[in-house]
Amino acid sequence: MADDKAPIIVIKKVIKGGGGHHGGAWKVAYADFVTAMMAFFLLMWLLNATTEEQRQGISEYFDPTPMEVSSSTSGAGGVMGGLTVSTVGARSSDVQPIVHNDNPPSPNVKMQIDPEQLEKEQLQAELQKRENVEFEQVKEKIKESIEASDLKDLAKNLMVDMTPEGLRIQIVDQNGESMFPSGSAKPYEKTVKLIDMVADIIKTMPNQISVRGHTDSIPYSKGADYTNWELSADRANSSRRVLLDAGIEAKKLSNVVGKSDTEHLKPETPNDPQNRRISIILLRESLTKPATGKSAASGGTGSVPVDPGYRKTTGNVQFP
Repeated sequence: MADDKAPIIVIKKVIKGGGGHHGGAWKVAYADFVTAMMAFFLLMWLLNATTEEQRQGISEYFDPTPMEVSSSTSGAGGVMGGLTVSTVGARSSDVQPIVHNDNPPSPNVKMQIDPEQLEKEQLQAELQKRENVEFEQVKEKIKESIEASDLKDLAKNLMVDMTPEGLRIQIVDQNGESMFPSGSAKPYEKTVKLIDMVADIIKTMPNQISVRGHTDSIPYSKGADYTNWELSADRANSSRRVLLDAGIEAKKLSNVVGKSDTEHLKPETPNDPQNRRISIILLRESLTKPATGKSAASGGTGSVPVDPGYRKTTGNVQFP
């Protein structure tokens, strides 16, 4: 019976948990750290992405120094709405200066276009387009005229093409078919007829005309006073006289040039007969007359000098 009245002892063990590194307190500290870093990098970005005036405004907005109220405002007004009680330029010495970029703007950046210049260029492009149509018509007339005349055997001696300077009509020598006697500036009668036919077609055109003589590279004998320079110039001048006799107005003749052997038609074969030729060029009006449009009305740009060195051609045609 004594054993039944013995006290019962209960041992309770309490296990503590959630502390140490297994707790969640570190997350709060980490969040504060990330927020501080974000604010720091935002500050660094503002220092480098804003102007001096913008940084001054930010400084005035957040500066709590109880000095006189600045006249600058932002937001809705009031102390918390953008008014500052600091002096102008407070703590400006603590701000890192901006490094200005002196590099030129990227070519991809669209520059401001002058409307007047754009209008002038559009007008010039339209005039050139119309002029090209007229040149094509002249080329067709020359082709039809020579095929319908007794000069059709000389069609191979006539070449017509368009260049940046204008419509170029070339009377060239061929093997067995020369336009001038060797070493002479006096054209054959067939050459005079060919130039007459060309003149009859182009005399109605308003364009200025350039006449140029060319030779091959076969030189005169050593010590000769007369060279390919004189020959090319004399042949060009003879062609000018034929054009005048055929009805071309003298005021339309812009220049007469002797090119010697400096601009071959066949540069790979400098002695080729086709290098001996006369070029009659209807010059583009944009090269010989003042620019049209508003600029011209206020004085223009003056005439543009013709560059006789143009070599690029488009639509080169030799009549069969």
